[in-house]
Amino acid sequence: MNKSRYLKRKKAEKLGRLGEVIAVWWLRLHGWHIVEHGRRVKTRLGEVDIIARRGKCLNFIEVKTRRSKEELDRAIDYARLKRVAAAARYLAPRFMQPEDDVTIDVILWQPWHWPRHLRNVWHEN
Repeated sequence: MNKSRYLKRKKAEKLGRLGEVIAVWWLRLHGWHIVEHGRRVKTRLGEVDIIARRGKCLNFIEVKTRRSKEELDRAIDYARLKRVAAAARYLAPRFMQPEDDVTIDVILWQPWHWPRHLRNVWHEN
């Protein structure tokens, strides 16, 4: 990989991590608790950016950060959600409590804007 692509990738990674920090604080301000070891959880099936809980709802969250609204609107797609859903199915037994509802959410963030929390975006079938 050439140096300019490497630097661009590092800058994007840094912005993405900032988006995840913003998302965590957004969730906390809205009553969610980030479960222990619930950040950037990797499995052989995919990765979950944040695992949060509020009451009886266990939430697996994909965070997308982009510099423009147009890029943000295209940041999430079926294939990406399918990987998150596979990882969530794999991880759910580890984090679930009896009678929990499990959802997959997306938080979209653009610098200098409020995050957009899209609730329950994945449904099997």
